[in-house]
Amino acid sequence: MGITIKITIVFISMLHLYFLWFEMFAWTSKGPKIFKSFPKELFGQTKSMAANQGLYNGFLAAGLLWTFFIDNTEWITNISLFFLGCVAIAGIYGAFTVSKKIFFIQAVPAIVAIILILLS
Repeated sequence: MGITIKITIVFISMLHLYFLWFEMFAWTSKGPKIFKSFPKELFGQTKSMAANQGLYNGFLAAGLLWTFFIDNTEWITNISLFFLGCVAIAGIYGAFTVSKKIFFIQAVPAIVAIILILLS
């Protein structure tokens, strides 16, 4: 796997570790500043739901980081494509259901990484 692909995977992993932190630990403090259209009074009520989402983002990051510890090239490719596909689908779904910005923040980097892997 080339250096550009590895950098992209690290970037996406770090992004999802940030999502984990934000959704699990800063939902009620930072959330109202980020999701301005979401009613402020609902942040406290949705704290456990957001934490659950954060945990899933952590799993995506862990799966992508796992690829750096695999020796078999075929497995690195397959595991990378699987987790990047999950990230892309989540980003596309988020764009349709929450905010179009999610497509550009989450799905686009994953799609770029998938294309880079398939072209390498």
